[in-house]
Amino acid sequence: MQPRIPRQQDHEPQQQGIHRSDGDAGLGAGLAEVVAGARRRVVRDGDRQIDTAHLLHSLLESDAEVRAVFGEGPRIARLLGYLVQRSIGYGLRWQGAVEDSGDVPVVTAAAGFSPLAAGCMEYAHERAARAGEGPARGTDLLAAIVADPEARAVEVLRHAGIDPGELLTRLEAPSSR
Repeated sequence: MQPRIPRQQDHEPQQQGIHRSDGDAGLGAGLAEVVAGARRRVVRDGDRQIDTAHLLHSLLESDAEVRAVFGEGPRIARLLGYLVQRSIGYGLRWQGAVEDSGDVPVVTAAAGFSPLAAGCMEYAHERAARAGEGPARGTDLLAAIVADPEARAVEVLRHAGIDPGELLTRLEAPSSR
């Protein structure tokens, strides 16, 4: 007899066409949590791929260091409000379209990610390697996300009244690593 309630693993992202990337193995615990949160959001929202807005949303929810980059006040609440609206209207125009600004080379190794999000993951790894301080952190990924003006996450930041260039300047400061 089949159980009436399907086991959680039956709804894993692989079952929904979102495949885990071999690149996930190199993630530190913090970024692995971010990617897992983004995958859950993709499945729940019925999206095809993890994009930069999914990654930004998950970073804000799970990484205190990333939240600190945005500073105190209503900025985070406003930004999270826009990100939440994505599934109920704001981001519906993105459904069915692949996020790719054309500014980064298409990365095919990270199945389940938009080309731009996959490039951001790769950039975060490279940024961490250059700093020589272990696996990529949330701030490495945030720096990668805000570096491309065509990223969906950058569009959300602008709508929330946050200057992506200002964030990138803060993230690239020597004290941010």
